[in-house]
Amino acid sequence: MDTVTAATTLAAHPHWGQGPPAFAFLGALMLCLLTLALAGALAFALTRRHRPPRAPRPASPEEEARRTLADRFARGDLTVEEFMERASALNWTPGTDERPGRT
Repeated sequence: MDTVTAATTLAAHPHWGQGPPAFAFLGALMLCLLTLALAGALAFALTRRHRPPRAPRPASPEEEARRTLADRFARGDLTVEEFMERASALNWTPGTDERPGRT
């Protein structure tokens, strides 16, 4: 049997009989859903990569005061007693980080 005859015979008499199997629709649906999921993941990855970097949040006045106090103490402008007195005025215990969102 040559190739043309075999192709003609298969086209005239499909092996499915009365139509495609019942699960063929589910396979096509799964292929469509998988394609959509992959396209969505690719779009998400591409848009996420090209976002501009976030600007750092500005420091609160309390954080600026703590930083200034710590810098002055590090330079030797303040004694330990002066540093602790001013830190307590800021409700700050040096060595702890009580900012919201930090653990």
